[in-house]
Order: sequence, then structure tokens, then C-alpha cells
Amino acid sequence: MNIQRILSKQLQIDEENISNVISLLDEGSTVAFISRYRKEKTGNLSDIDVRSIEKNLNKLRNIEKRQEEIISALESSNNLTDELKKQILSTNSLTLLEDIYNPFKKKRKTRADKARELGLEPLFKYLLNEVKSSQEAINFAKDFLNEDIDSSKEAIEKSLDILAEDISNNIKARNIVRRDGMIRARLKVNQKDDSKNVYQTYYDFNKKIKDLKSYQILAINRGEKEGALTVKVEFSDDYNKRLISDLYDSSNSYQRELIDKSVNDAYKRLILPSITTELRNYLTDMAENESIKVFSSNLKPYLLQKPIKGKTVMGLDPGFRTGCKVAVVDPNGKYLDKAVIYPVKPHKKEKESMDILTELIKKYNVKLIALGNATASRETEIFVNKLISDKNLDIAYAIVNEAGASVYSASALGEEEFPDLDVTIRGAISMARRLQDPMAELVKIEPKHIGVGQYQHDLNEKKLDDELSKVVEDTVNEVGVTINNASYKLLSYVSGLTPKLARRIEEEFKEGNLIYREDLKNIKGLGDKTYQLAAGFLRFPDSPEFLDNTAVHPESYKIAKKLKDYSLERIDVGELSQKLEVGELTLKDIIEELRKPGRDPREDNPEILTKSEIMSIDDLKIDDEMMGKVRNITDFGAFVDIGVGIDGLVHISNISDKFIKNPNEVLTNSDIVKVRVIEIDKDRQRIGLSMRDIN
Repeated sequence: MNIQRILSKQLQIDEENISNVISLLDEGSTVAFISRYRKEKTGNLSDIDVRSIEKNLNKLRNIEKRQEEIISALESSNNLTDELKKQILSTNSLTLLEDIYNPFKKKRKTRADKARELGLEPLFKYLLNEVKSSQEAINFAKDFLNEDIDSSKEAIEKSLDILAEDISNNIKARNIVRRDGMIRARLKVNQKDDSKNVYQTYYDFNKKIKDLKSYQILAINRGEKEGALTVKVEFSDDYNKRLISDLYDSSNSYQRELIDKSVNDAYKRLILPSITTELRNYLTDMAENESIKVFSSNLKPYLLQKPIKGKTVMGLDPGFRTGCKVAVVDPNGKYLDKAVIYPVKPHKKEKESMDILTELIKKYNVKLIALGNATASRETEIFVNKLISDKNLDIAYAIVNEAGASVYSASALGEEEFPDLDVTIRGAISMARRLQDPMAELVKIEPKHIGVGQYQHDLNEKKLDDELSKVVEDTVNEVGVTINNASYKLLSYVSGLTPKLARRIEEEFKEGNLIYREDLKNIKGLGDKTYQLAAGFLRFPDSPEFLDNTAVHPESYKIAKKLKDYSLERIDVGELSQKLEVGELTLKDIIEELRKPGRDPREDNPEILTKSEIMSIDDLKIDDEMMGKVRNITDFGAFVDIGVGIDGLVHISNISDKFIKNPNEVLTNSDIVKVRVIEIDKDRQRIGLSMRDIN
């Protein structure tokens, strides 16, 4: 298999660039390193392109491995022919490979096997090739009667089991049903036992397989698993059986009758159950992949939210009976102080709570409050607004999505960071830090708990974790990591670093042993290759070497230092690259970095949406217009936080005046958008929004 050629055709990328990427990956280079520091070799491919090559390369190599396994198994069983080997090696589909191998697999005894054991194969061949009438068949079958076969009719029927199995193993026959499944087949869903009407949308649901959306498939799967729905795939049975029957020649009407009978048996008993399972698995896999894609597209911009630098932040974790947990962190995220207040019912200690917060705010010069959005958030927000007004405080507040905060608080990492603090205080610290540096804090939480995406809890856990970890890795390396305030969890996502090495780096920095980038080489277990992969993504702001706090790779320091003799605004890149013997793309990156050293790419993203008024769903009116923040994007629309404690849904049909196939064509997670209220359902606590026809 020519993998480079196949990938080039699949991804529409030059074959030479594909080959270079494969070589770099095989050498142990990471996607982040390749896309950032090997642009000349890749033709300036993005991290997304390199990641696609890596993913598809693994798929093709898995197919190659399976080809080898099947060939070896067929050789051992003396079933391998030159023609069969050629067929196997020319197949780039795991499904078709298994179809080829299926007749030779060791499996439990079938009806066809039993027919062969009864010596009926000669009868089967006679019926298929020579018989002209039913009477001839009956006469010929008499020779096969024994203690297990009482009549000619029984002998004929049992021999046809061999033909039925051959039909079921026929790749062309199976492909006929597969094609029907993807073109004409329908998924029929009915209510079974759904007393709470959770799946009401899918009662009497009837839709072509090819028109199903990923969220519909996952919802139906969940409903079926819970026993609320019955699901059936309806194929074009008569049409399929006719096409399969036409694959087999007959010389007379009796032979045609036997073939049709065997086709009917093979179709109903063997092919249909197998292809139905295969199709349902394919749909689930496709839906999972699409949902993971949706999750990924939400996760990256969520991680890339603009950090708030240079401000002391107070985190508030609201609660009724147990009170509101308070934590203050300095501009670098260092924990300073804590408190527990009871500003809302049932305690309602409003004055006492105000005094405690005012004292903390003034003591530490707090400039921003991060208020969690879960239980008692609305009531606590009213209190915060009153606090700011009554005490005349120069402070703003922002609502923070608490998703995953409790997971972090109770995690081993949370306990390790703050062993002497209650889990609830850890949650308040996490909320404060999410405003200061969203990425640094959110990487401490398993991506599936972050609260973006669709049906994440129904997805294959390993597949989801693998894909989302790659998103986190790409995002962290795109931004870079400042060594001064980085946790080992954040460091573990840096190109080339393992969790073990990340922990050692954190410890060595705390002990004052890391000043220069080059000091990384002194860390036990961090060799030259790892240094090459990681160094460019780590920032050392206190290093006497200016370049250590930039994205310029140490291997390019000599080039970068030569540029001090040139005006960065008037450089002829083409001419200078030849003079300095460096690639144009690499030189451009060095120049750009020197123009804005240590620039954080997140700085260009929208500002955090701070609150100035309190609203609830009761305050809303149809046609109200307001600003909101995109919280989550799905296949069917976007959920927007408009500050009323309930995210409103902008259905895909209401996102743009122009037709769009996917919300991601227009929106990105964390975008600040203007919306109009078009539906208010107080009973179900649902809000419908539109981005169309807004003044």
C-alpha cells in the first residue's frame, strides 16, 4: 500500500509534504513541534493538517497490520491463493477485509457446516449446476438419505443451507444491502416505555438513514438503551433480494426457485441481522465522531478565552444552606485568603456577609469577582450587586461557568495543590483562576467535564478523551506556557513532555534551578530530543536571555541575534533568508516574534462579559435585544448566556440571514453576540433567541 499517495489524495496535500510529515512523526516529533518549527519541510501545514495526516496514517497502518494478520492466518490454514492475496492487498477498508476473511474464520458450527458433515455438498452442487426439475432433484436426493435425513425434501432443504451461507459471504450481496442502507433504508422509532415523555420527539420517528443527524442518532441510542424506545431499520427487502438473486445464474425455473428460496433464507437469517448491526454501529461511530468534532470545535475557543492579567480576583461559590464559599487569589493565581458567608436564605446574614467581603476586597485590592453559575447563583448575584452599590465599591463581577469545578475540587490534583483547604474553597479558587487564565485552570479538568459539546456522556470514553487531549495539547502549545506560574498539569501538555517530566520541571523551578531555557537540559530524564520538542513552547520571563521569553526556538537563536543589525520593518525576507541560510517561513516567524516578543495570541479574543444589571427569565419580553456570550455550539444551534441564569437557544435557522449548514460557519464558542428574544417558556425554563433582523 502506497500510504503517501493515498493520504495525498484523501487530504489534498502534496505527496512530498506528506512524506516529510510521516518521517518527522516516525522520528518522535510532536504535531505542535512539526507545525511550528518544521514549516519548510511541511510546506507550512497547519497543526490541523498535520493532525489529520497523523490520524489517517494510523488508520492506514492499522489496515496494513490487519492485511498481514489475515494473510498469515490464511497461509497457516492453507487457504491463501495468489488471487486472494492480491484481493486482500488491494483493499483499503477494514470492513471489506473482514468480508474477504469471513468465510475462512473459525467460528461455531453453522447449518452449512452440518449439511457438509451430512455429506450433502454433492447434492448442493447438483442442484445448483445440473438439475432440471423438482422430480429429478427428489430422485437424486434419495441417495443421501440416512438416519439423520428422513426424506428427499429434507435432504434438498438442508443442502440449500450451504448455498445460503455462500450467499451471505458474497461480498457483492452484502454490498447491495449496505448500499441500500445508506441510500434508501429508514430508521423507524416508536415509544416503548417512556412515562416521563423524555423522548417525545422520537415517538413515531421515521427517517432515511442518510438524513439522520448525529444528535438524533445519539438521542435514539440513549432512549433505546433506557428501554424508552424501540428501534428498527427498514430496508428495501424485495428490491435487495431481487438484486442478490440476479448474482446467481440458473438454467431453468426450478433452479431459479431454489436460488430465490436460498436468497430469502440468507437475507433474512444471515445478511440482514449482520448488516443491520454493522449499520447501527457505523451510525453510532459516525455520530460519536461528529459529536467529538463539535466538542473539539467548542473546546479550543473555550480554552482560548482572553485572560485577565494583573488583577486580584475573588471567587464566589454560591450555596443556600451551606453558605457561599469565598476565595481570593493574587494576579498570578496564588491563593491569599478565604471565607464562608451566608447572604441568602435560609440564613440571610446579609450585613455580616457584606462586611466580610468588603474587608477582603479592600485588604487585597480585589478588582473582579468571579461568581459561579450553579445553585443559588441568582440570589447571590443580587447580593453582590447590592454590595457594590451600598458600599460604593470600584469592582466588577462576571458569571463563571462552574462545569467541572467540583470534579477538580475533589480530584487528587486539587487535594495536592490545597491539602489544607475544604473542597468547596478549592472550587472558589478554581472559579477565580478561570477568569485570570482560563486555559491554565481548565486543563486541570478532564475535557468531558468542562461543559461544552453535545451528548458527551454517551460517547466512547477513550475515543473522547484521546481526541480532546489532542485539542488541549494543540491549544496549550499554540499559546505557550510561562514557567513562572505553570502547574505540572499544564506543563504535561507541552510538546514532548510527560507528566513525570512536567512534575520535575515544576519542582526544579520552585527550587530556583530553572532560570534559562537551557537549564531544562539539567533535568533528569530530559534528553536532547525532548529539549528540542519542548523548549520553544516554554517561556522564561526572568531569564537574562531575552529570547528565552519568546517563541523563537533555541536552534534559531543565532539567526535571531543577527537580526539586531536590521530594521525589522524593512527586511527583504527572500534575500535575507538566502544570506542567513535559513528558510523563509522560519525567518518570517522569527521576525514576527521579535516584533511582538512574548505576545499572547489570546489577547485578540473578546473581552470577558461583565455584569451591570440583574435579570431573570421573568424580566424578559419578546423582541428584547441584548448582548450575550456563546456558551456551547451544537449541530442544531448555539446556546447563549444572556445573564438570566438560563442559556437561551439560537436555533440554526435563526443564526444568520443566509443559509448555513452548521453554526460553526458563523459562530465560535465564547463569542460575544447580539441576540433578540423570540420565545419564552417559563414552565420549561427555555428561552428562544434569534440573531436575525436585529437593529
